[in-house]
Amino acid sequence: MVRHRHPHFHLLLSLLLLLLPLILSVNEEGFYLQRAKLGFDDPNSVLSNWNSTDDTPCKWNGVVCDSTSSVTSLDLSSSNLSGPFPSILCRLKSLTFISLYDNFINSTLSESDLSMCHSLEHLDLAQNYLTGALPHRLPDLPNLKYLDLTGNNFSGNIPESFGTFPSLEVLSLVENLIEGTIPSFLGNISTLKQLNLSYNPFSPGRIPPELGNLSDLQVLWLTETNLVGEMPNSLGRLGRLTDLDLAYNSLSGSIPSSITELTSLVQLELYNNSLTGELPTEGWSKMTSLRRVDASMNGLTGRIPVELCDLPLESLNLYENRLEGGLPDGIANSPNLYELRLFQNEFSGELPSNLGKNSALRWIDVSTNNFSGGIPENLCSGGALEDLLLIENSFTGRIPVSLTECRSLLRVRLRQNRFSGEVPAGFWGLPHVSFLEFSGNEFSGGIAKNIAGASNLSQLILSENNFSGGLPEEIGFLDNLLEVSINGNKFSGPLPSSVVNLGQLVKLDLHGNEFSGGIPSGVRAWKKLNELNLANNGFSGNIPEEIGDLSDLNYLDLSGNQFSGKIPVELQNLKLNRLNLSSNHLSGDIPPMYAKGMYKDSFSGNPGLCGDIEGLCDGSGVKNRGYIWSMRLIFVLAGLVLIVGVVLFYFKYEKFKKAKKSIDRSKWTLMSFHKLGFSEDEIMDALDEDNVIGSGSSGKVYKVVLSNGEVVAVKKLWGRSKSITESSDLEKGGSIQDNSFDAEVETLGKIRHKNIVKLWCCCTTKDCQLLVYEYMPNGSLGDLLHSTKSGLLDWPIRFKIAMDSAEGLSYLHHDSVPPIVHRDVKSNNILLDVEYGARVADFGVAKAVDAIGKGSKSMSVIAGSCGYIAPG
Repeated sequence: MVRHRHPHFHLLLSLLLLLLPLILSVNEEGFYLQRAKLGFDDPNSVLSNWNSTDDTPCKWNGVVCDSTSSVTSLDLSSSNLSGPFPSILCRLKSLTFISLYDNFINSTLSESDLSMCHSLEHLDLAQNYLTGALPHRLPDLPNLKYLDLTGNNFSGNIPESFGTFPSLEVLSLVENLIEGTIPSFLGNISTLKQLNLSYNPFSPGRIPPELGNLSDLQVLWLTETNLVGEMPNSLGRLGRLTDLDLAYNSLSGSIPSSITELTSLVQLELYNNSLTGELPTEGWSKMTSLRRVDASMNGLTGRIPVELCDLPLESLNLYENRLEGGLPDGIANSPNLYELRLFQNEFSGELPSNLGKNSALRWIDVSTNNFSGGIPENLCSGGALEDLLLIENSFTGRIPVSLTECRSLLRVRLRQNRFSGEVPAGFWGLPHVSFLEFSGNEFSGGIAKNIAGASNLSQLILSENNFSGGLPEEIGFLDNLLEVSINGNKFSGPLPSSVVNLGQLVKLDLHGNEFSGGIPSGVRAWKKLNELNLANNGFSGNIPEEIGDLSDLNYLDLSGNQFSGKIPVELQNLKLNRLNLSSNHLSGDIPPMYAKGMYKDSFSGNPGLCGDIEGLCDGSGVKNRGYIWSMRLIFVLAGLVLIVGVVLFYFKYEKFKKAKKSIDRSKWTLMSFHKLGFSEDEIMDALDEDNVIGSGSSGKVYKVVLSNGEVVAVKKLWGRSKSITESSDLEKGGSIQDNSFDAEVETLGKIRHKNIVKLWCCCTTKDCQLLVYEYMPNGSLGDLLHSTKSGLLDWPIRFKIAMDSAEGLSYLHHDSVPPIVHRDVKSNNILLDVEYGARVADFGVAKAVDAIGKGSKSMSVIAGSCGYIAPG
């Protein structure tokens, strides 16, 4: 009888022969690690020394063994590995430590993956790409003490089994997609020392009072977890707690007095909530370990408790509340205080005279309060002061001479106080200061020549003071200057020739002074200049034609001076939002581009100017009359020619008129979404190439100044539609139509949100489509970031822009019915108003989510325009 071999016999035999050298060389644990290696993609060859010919894996990268050569630890953090979690690792019987932190571990973490890791004590899978539900059998691991799943995409509720961990000390689930509310059963993990659930989209819920049962807890982080209601008194039972962070929630009510029972507390973070009432008045003296307190951005009232300020604090942040009274003197005695931020409250009185004497104070911001008195002499005694922000108070006196030695200073902002006297000479030349703002005070004297030493200075703002004298030549040595605003003072004399060396300059505002002489030659070097304001001085001479080469200039005001001669025709090269040459001694013709009624006020008060603007040229003198009569004769002759032409082509014109009825304004269809103060005729009249302010993939954008003084932006789309064909449709011989006009009208017409650009109305004919929006003076974020004005975007403004944009997108995704996916979010589609408030715009590729769910293929058709990068 002949036996037939199994059909896969030869294949199995070949695999056995291939694995035989491995089986005969590396031990069993090495074999398991080799199996794990096969499941990883290892582009950096981190596992290259995992050699199957070794007797033991104990010298392999990331592997640690005990004295018996058993693998006890595997650490492959930040190794750029990808692939699913290798469950075969759990066959390593002595393995107690696994860290795959900061890799690309993906897929789900199944129940079987970890069920056999009975010896495991430390599991770190943070910063990976794991998805799905949290494994409910994790608490079955009897020795697990450390579990960190931060920065993944786990979703669903926290399993109820998580309340049964027998030995867990650290539980971190930060930045996942966990839902539900924070469960009370977490209060049953009696061994827990750290609980970190921050930055998850939990449903609104209260802080479970049961968390007060965690007597060994040292760290409790619940930042941005959608907490509501009051803080429970039970938190006062956490006697070993060192760090409590409940920031970015919607907690309300007062801070419970039991908080002062946390005698081990080092850091207290309660900022950005809706807490009210007064800070607990007693019990702070017991909290001798407390170093950092941040309860800013709430609605707290009353005074700062004296006991709190007597503690050895390092940081005190109570800004944006309604706190009042004086700042206790005890705060100046803390030897470790480096940060004091109390801005936007109702504090009054003087700053403690010894503030900064006993500690290396780095940041002080008490802006927008009612503080008075002078700047403490010892504020920079520690030699570390970087930020001195005293904006909008009632401070008086002079700048202390001691601050001239404070070489660590980076930002000095003293705006809107009552400081007086001369600025100490040494203060002008501090080498690291980048922002110097003295506006709205009573300072006098001049700018010292040693300002040449302020090599890092980018913004010099001295507006509305009593400064006098000339600008020193040395100011032209400051290569990093972006803004010089010294308007509203008594500066005099000519501008130093060195001022043209400021090649980074974005804003130069000298209006309201007593400057004289001409504009120095060489201003062509101001290639990044956006605003030039020399109004109301005594400047004279000709306007340099070089100004016409400043391509980024959009604000030019030379009014109220003694400029003479002709207006350079080169100014027509500029795209100006504001032009004012009034009240000078200019003569000759107005450049044709500006010879329009809308610019009348820009040229008034110049008797010698002529142009096709009613009210100019009146009484302009004999020498201009011959020219005027010549021009009139030319116009008469041209009129005769025109009449003859009209007669000859009358009938053809009538036919042409009938053929082009579509351009008759009576054929325009106006659809408004708000109450309008203008008509479609006014819009049509302004669609001139001179008013073009932008051009993109979908059409041109015009700036239109209406008769009522308002400004709107008009987008004229290139055409009705473009056919975009999908591969799946090509197979069927079909195509789909992408009509950005219909998409924008359908989307924007029903949206009402402060961070979505407002669509006033739309105008359509058979062959033309117009969208009329609110006008954004600061243009798009993309233009701003990549233009010379980017230097003016400090971090608070960037943060505001990011938050406004996020608010707009959040509305589209979560509050709009149906939800809307923009699908073309990029910096060029974020528009900025005059205060840099952000609006999401350009909905040409937007789509309602409910339509997508009904089989629409358009999500794959349009992947955004140029500059767009999809998330992920």
